[in-house]
Amino acid sequence: MIDFHTHILPNIDDGSKSVEETFNLVKEAELAGFDKIISTSHYMEEYYEVENKEREIWINAINEKLAAQNSNIHIFMGNEIYITENIIKLLEDGKASTINNSNYVLFEMPLNAKPMNLYDVLFEMLRFKLVPILAHPERYIFVQKDPEMIYDLIEKGVLMQCNYGSIIGQYGKRAKIIMNKLLKNDMVHFLGTDVHKEGTVYTKMDEILSELRNIVGEQKLEELTSTNPELAINNKKIEVSTPQHLKLSFNEKIKMNFKK
Repeated sequence: MIDFHTHILPNIDDGSKSVEETFNLVKEAELAGFDKIISTSHYMEEYYEVENKEREIWINAINEKLAAQNSNIHIFMGNEIYITENIIKLLEDGKASTINNSNYVLFEMPLNAKPMNLYDVLFEMLRFKLVPILAHPERYIFVQKDPEMIYDLIEKGVLMQCNYGSIIGQYGKRAKIIMNKLLKNDMVHFLGTDVHKEGTVYTKMDEILSELRNIVGEQKLEELTSTNPELAINNKKIEVSTPQHLKLSFNEKIKMNFKK
């Protein structure tokens, strides 16, 4: 399996706090069944601004150490870029990175408020032949209130990466309900742990994978955990299934318990 979303580099963002923790996380990942990890450190202007050169040095050093230890794990470069109208310039200037220097770009939005410039930023990425991948759509409050917007984004060319932990309620019941709906409506294209700390999601992967198999089946799970991530790493085209319109049932809305 390939972990598509991680924060394992030491002292880069709010993820790993030390080299020791980084290697402990890699060990957890290997025990959980991963053989490739994409490092998607946050890049947020004026907050997390560690550029490609420094992160590449870390990744090369970690990979060398892992090879010396005969580990089966290999780390790849990436970023989780906080939405900005400067995203193309950040990529061109070598400040932020696509996934393994491919055309695939992982980006995130503020959790509580839909960005006013969302469609302008997406149009700009698409104009430059990039493939936008939205990180953890199930976690955004505005998506939880209006999940049909994910259908619209996919129709416009955006792919979706959900977090493994969401399916067992790691981010609350609303995120769990939305992820379940996205999975059942062919609206998920990648899965990632979004791991930040030891002893969190990697140690729960048996439970998570069992739950996911029950929802999508073995073949689809293979697509989300291995096939699509491998295609992205190698900058190959991903065949996207036609999504179904996503609407919450009355009972699901009751469970979400939103106040008007």
